[in-house]
Amino acid sequence: MGSAAVLRYKTAIRRGDFSRPVKCLLRDGLLGNNVTFFDYGCGRGEDLELLAADGVMCGGWDPAYRPEAPRQEADVVNLGYVLNVIEDQEERAATLRQAWGLCRQLLAVSAQVLMAGRGKEPVEFGDGVLTGRGTFQKFFEQSELKTYLEGQLETEAIPAGIGTFYLFKEEASRQQFFANRFRRHPILPRRRIAELRLEEARQILEPLMEVIASLGRLPDPMEFDGAQTVIDRFGSLKRAFAAIERITDAETWESIARRRREDLLVYLALARFRKRPVLSLLPLTLQRDMKAFFGSYTKACAEADALLFKTGEEGVIDEACKRAAVGKLLPDDLYVHRSALDSLEPLLRIYEGCGRAYLGEVEGANVIKIHRRSGKLSYLVYPDFDDDPHPALLRCVKLNLRTRQIECYEYAQSANPPVLHRKESFLLASDPRHGKFARLTDQEEKRGLLEDPSGIGTREGWARRLSERGFALKGHRLVLIRLNRQQTEKRLEV
Repeated sequence: MGSAAVLRYKTAIRRGDFSRPVKCLLRDGLLGNNVTFFDYGCGRGEDLELLAADGVMCGGWDPAYRPEAPRQEADVVNLGYVLNVIEDQEERAATLRQAWGLCRQLLAVSAQVLMAGRGKEPVEFGDGVLTGRGTFQKFFEQSELKTYLEGQLETEAIPAGIGTFYLFKEEASRQQFFANRFRRHPILPRRRIAELRLEEARQILEPLMEVIASLGRLPDPMEFDGAQTVIDRFGSLKRAFAAIERITDAETWESIARRRREDLLVYLALARFRKRPVLSLLPLTLQRDMKAFFGSYTKACAEADALLFKTGEEGVIDEACKRAAVGKLLPDDLYVHRSALDSLEPLLRIYEGCGRAYLGEVEGANVIKIHRRSGKLSYLVYPDFDDDPHPALLRCVKLNLRTRQIECYEYAQSANPPVLHRKESFLLASDPRHGKFARLTDQEEKRGLLEDPSGIGTREGWARRLSERGFALKGHRLVLIRLNRQQTEKRLEV
């Protein structure tokens, strides 16, 4: 329980939702009904209650709230915000090793991370701080926490988010997770196999189409459950795909293969930061990908290295931002909505991927700001992006890729936060939201509301511009409001 001066149990907070590390596990598809879960240091047990209600087999132990519960093995073990409340360094390391020993597949570790802009200066205590409530808090730097975990457990720690890391027991599982992080959703040709006269043939080929769309290549028979049925009907998977190409759009299949090849290059480029494994340690699917798309693993790595090194050349990111077919380009930055990020060219995806390889996913960040020349990335949180015509910025996490310094700017308590304009420019033209946002921008441009951008970048500045011009917003529509005499005269003078 710690020394008399340190009351660890007071750090267990009450929540009505999943904790941040459990949210990360659920988001990344690592926690579900097909795995067992154990929460080492579960506090009051809210995560366990919520997971059990969803059908997840789970258990937990806590020295203050569940001291008699068994500490048992599980596929996934969570050590959430435990290390940072243990003031004794030897006990901290022992706790980490105990949790690692309980997991069969994956250990998730979370701890408090120190960032610039947090506010008050802490009181020093040991290698952490003693809070006003009598609890101990060890604040790590993001890189410090990663180094600590890897030094203690002698395995790679993959950032899942700021202050949260995944440690996999198997190399193949680690590589598959990292490759999936930079893999785009598969697409299918719009035209299905309606032209085939025989229903039987259509039923056989459509599952094959879905597998090819997912892999970007012909599957190995071991990767497709229906392989033998297709071979019996068409002679081989290759002949079956030739039939598919004759009755669908061949360009779409080429696009699918190109997208998958690009995703693999992004994965391999970023894997260099972590020391790439030998080919035999990759999952079989990735091994087949290397041969199909590049001819060999060596050639694939060489091509990925060339792209990675290019991101560090002077002016390359700036020029890539200028070429971007999506996003809002400003003199110093390119802003892209999270949903459009995968549409950037591989060079920019690798550049942004360097940020996520260090930070993990920044919770709630839906707009990414690529600084064109300064070596920085900013992850912006706009909770009301979809519903508010001019959403306010809640949080900005800025990472300097050259120095690894993280800064966090909070606007939750600000009466005058920054706001967005021209929301459609952050999105792909095919995005369902694009049309509605663009119509509003068109209305605002015609009324001259966006002519001088220097005065409308904040909530108060934008509200003042609307009021002065006699307009208001109703959803994503601009409406006239009644002006008083003084405002009317002012408008006439203008």
